Amino acid sequence: MNHQKKPVIVVVGGGAGGLELATSLGDRYGEKGLADVVLVDASPIHIWKPHLHEVAAGRMDMHMHRLEYVAQARWHSFEFQLGRMTALDRENKTIHIEAVPDFDGDPMLPERELHYDYLVIAIGSTVNTFGIPGADAFTMALDSTHDAERFRQKLVAACMRADARAERGEPHQVSIAIIGAGATGVELSAELRHTSKVLRAFGVHSMDPRQDVRITLIEAADRVLPALPMRISASVEGLLRKMGIDVLKSERVSEVSKDGLATASGQFIRADLMVWAAGIKAPNMLAGFGGLESNRINQLVVDDHLTSTRDPDVFAFGDCAACVWLDGEGTIPPRAQAAHQQASYLVKIFDMRLFGKGDPGPFKYKDFGSLVSLGKTGATGNLMGGIIGGSMFIEGLVARAMYRSLYQMHQIALHGWIKSSIDALARIIKRSTEPHVKLH
Repeated sequence: MNHQKKPVIVVVGGGAGGLELATSLGDRYGEKGLADVVLVDASPIHIWKPHLHEVAAGRMDMHMHRLEYVAQARWHSFEFQLGRMTALDRENKTIHIEAVPDFDGDPMLPERELHYDYLVIAIGSTVNTFGIPGADAFTMALDSTHDAERFRQKLVAACMRADARAERGEPHQVSIAIIGAGATGVELSAELRHTSKVLRAFGVHSMDPRQDVRITLIEAADRVLPALPMRISASVEGLLRKMGIDVLKSERVSEVSKDGLATASGQFIRADLMVWAAGIKAPNMLAGFGGLESNRINQLVVDDHLTSTRDPDVFAFGDCAACVWLDGEGTIPPRAQAAHQQASYLVKIFDMRLFGKGDPGPFKYKDFGSLVSLGKTGATGNLMGGIIGGSMFIEGLVARAMYRSLYQMHQIALHGWIKSSIDALARIIKRSTEPHVKLH
C-alpha cells in the first residue's frame, strides 16, 4: 500500500484572495484527500475589504456580511488555524503562530509551530502614514473589521456629544477629516454624507446635515482618484462637492494632533475624527521576513509565477506582494480583482507542482477597469480589457449595479451560484426592514 505523506499547503491571510484560494484548494485537493490545506488568519471572521467603508459609516451591518472561517473550512474541506503568523523557518519549513487570548485576556490558544510543504502569504496591506508626526497616534485606518467598527462607534459618540451641545445652544458641528482621496477616502466620504442625512431620523441633530457634519477630503495630488483616468476624477469631484464635501487638492498633511491636522501650506483643519487613507504598505513584519526579499514598502518580491525570489516553495500574492505587471509598467496594483486573478492562477500552479500538469506560463494581470462607489448616489468608473474592446466610461445606477456585482462574484467564488443567490436575496429582504444607519 502507498502511505506517502500528503503535501501540506498553508495559506496565511484570509482576505479576498487568500480565502478564495483556500476554498478552491480545499474543494480540489482536500475533499479528495490529495493534500492538506490550512488557512491561517488572526481574525475568526472574513468581510470583503471594499465593504469596510460602509461598515465604518454605519450603513452596513457587518454581521449580515461576515463569514466564519471555521464554517467555510468545514464546508470546503480545509483546516482553519486562528492566530497571527510571527516567524518563518524556511530551513525546517515551519511558521510560528502566536498565542490567542480570549476576551478577558486569558490564554485560549497556545503558541504553535505549523509545518508546510508549500507556503502562500496573502496578508494584505496596511495604510502608509509616511512618518508624518502624529499620524499613527491620532488617525484611524480602515484596514480591518475592528478598525471599521471602532470608527463607527466613535462617529456615533461624536454625534451624540454634539447633539447635547446643540441643546445647550453651544457650537456643535462634528468635523471629519479624511486624508487621501483614493478609492477608500472617496467612498468613505460619500457614505458619511449619506449617514449624516439619516442621523436626524434618530434624534441626532435637527439642522442641515451639511452644517452639522463637516467632511473634508484632503489629497496631496492635484486631483482626487489620481490613479484613475482624469474623466473619472473630474466626475467624482463634482459629485463630492455637490454633496457638500470639502475637497482640498495639492495639500500635503505635515502634522497631526489630537484636535486636527496641519498642512504644508499652513492651513489647520480642526477635526473630531481623522481617517488616514493615503498610501499603502505591506505589514512591517514582512520586511526581510524569514530572509525573503522585500521592497521599500515591505512587499515580498515574487517572480512571474508568484514565487518568492529566494524560496521556490514560498509564494505571495495580493497587496503584500510585488509582482511585475508584464503588460504594463511597474507592479500589479493593489486591487481586489488582482487578488482574485492571482488566486485562480495559483490553483493552476499547484496542479503543476503537485500533479505534473503543464506550466500555466507567467501570470498576466488583466485590468478590467475601476469602479468607485458613491453610496446611494450611484458609482462611477471605467470598463476596459476583457469586458469590452477598449475603454468605456460609466456612471450612475449602471455603475452602482456593476460595483455590487463585484461582491457577488466574490461570493460565488466562495459559495457557488446557488448559495450566493439565496444569501443575496436574504440580505435584500432583511435590509429592507432595518434602519438605514446602525447606531448600536
